[in-house]
Amino acid sequence: MRILVTNDDGIDSVGLHELARALVDLGEVTVVAPDAEYSGAGASLGAMHLIRPEVHDATIDGIDRSWSVSGPPGLCVIYSRLGLFGDPFDLVVAGINPGMNVGRSVYHSGTVGAALTARNGGTTGIAVSQAVTGWGIEGQGADEVLIDQHWATAATVARSVVEAMAQNPPTTAEVLNVNVPNIPLGELQGWRHTVTGSAPPRSLTTADMVPKEGHAGSYRVEMHWGEAGELPVDTDGGAVMAGLVSLSRLNRLHDEPPPADDPAARGLDGLLGRA
Repeated sequence: MRILVTNDDGIDSVGLHELARALVDLGEVTVVAPDAEYSGAGASLGAMHLIRPEVHDATIDGIDRSWSVSGPPGLCVIYSRLGLFGDPFDLVVAGINPGMNVGRSVYHSGTVGAALTARNGGTTGIAVSQAVTGWGIEGQGADEVLIDQHWATAATVARSVVEAMAQNPPTTAEVLNVNVPNIPLGELQGWRHTVTGSAPPRSLTTADMVPKEGHAGSYRVEMHWGEAGELPVDTDGGAVMAGLVSLSRLNRLHDEPPPADDPAARGLDGLLGRA
């Protein structure tokens, strides 16, 4: 089995290295990750006509094949699909992201975006993220708080999930979003199938423009974060806060029937002379 490992925190991320090394005995592991931080990139490919992406050799202890790409994780997956790094991959695993990707953050996460891009190309994608203690902000964790990160817990959970998925692959490519508490493995309270919550545990509350001294017409944006809130345990964020591994599927959007009186349709009727 060929496994592509990527992330949105860049080729030098400790979480990426821990994840890749945890999977090496499950198949042929190749790391293809951005050469810089791309958190919040979602499933974007970047403005390729401007960034003119390049690929460079990379070195990760314990990994035979590693590459960095000057573009977001979605582009890493696209290049892999096009055969840039050898034969097609059977599975794409993204992570380990320091910071939960739960609630509305799944729309913006580059970790989840890599898995979505894989699924759109017919390959199952698994996104692996881990809570950061005291930093319940959607999908993020500042460097100074990562010294207490229990990477081994998330890496061990990821290995178990990947091994099981490889032995029993879904009939149709899917996206599995795995979120892990930041605690020792032996303290995990179990796991739970969850739904994507409507909000992360802690999120932006306000944003203010502050004039930039010496630069007329320019402003810094000061963002303010609210306090962490309680979330239902059946949601992805609530499960992790309760010490559980969260497993949620992020699969295709479903079409809904149009409303009986569709204002968009009425607007087009007026534009096209059908009113």
